[in-house]
Amino acid sequence: MSSPTFSPGPREGTVRDVTGMVLTVPKGWSLLPPGDAGLTRRVKAAGDHWVVQEKKGRKMFSRGVWAPTATIEKMRAGLDAERSTEAYAKKQKAAADRREKVQNEYVEDFHGAVLAFIDFHPDYDALANRFAKAVTTHATPVGSGTVARTKRIPIERRAESAVIAWMRHQTTAYDTMTIPRVKGKRREVRRMLAQRSKELLHLYRQGREIPSNCPLKAALK
Repeated sequence: MSSPTFSPGPREGTVRDVTGMVLTVPKGWSLLPPGDAGLTRRVKAAGDHWVVQEKKGRKMFSRGVWAPTATIEKMRAGLDAERSTEAYAKKQKAAADRREKVQNEYVEDFHGAVLAFIDFHPDYDALANRFAKAVTTHATPVGSGTVARTKRIPIERRAESAVIAWMRHQTTAYDTMTIPRVKGKRREVRRMLAQRSKELLHLYRQGREIPSNCPLKAALK
């Protein structure tokens, strides 16, 4: 048996292949749900299995792996025994400490990149720091799915995108707007709001007097 990828079938115990044909899962197999990456890797490496994925929008989500029940149970028992050892616990703690260190360093770097992008006049230093902290707190958590977590673009561009996104949601009416379901309309609205946000940032960079009803001030209170 090979290990092809399927989508969920119309009934329990079935899958659908790339041609749309519905197949019944082999007798004696069980579905290992997603969530335990270590166990899933071992089950896949152990032999025959069927991967089940489902596309939602533009994203692909795992729905688990079908494999012989005996294989799943054997791999789970071995992994449980390994995870119960003191050596494993130390290894996990060391890995967690490394991840925390990397995350803290990234948060610090990102905060600095946000401050560099907004580049407020010294008269607005206090507001700039509150602003940068708010954007950084929102954008940098692991798993947040924000632009700050991508490595495909430089951190400077991540910071700029995160600032504009934060302002779109916090200083404009974007979240309550009724936008026509016309192709490109939402992108057009976002561009328009981004331009307004950039104009507001420009006032703070120039050290200009800011109106008391400034939406950025209100959002950061």
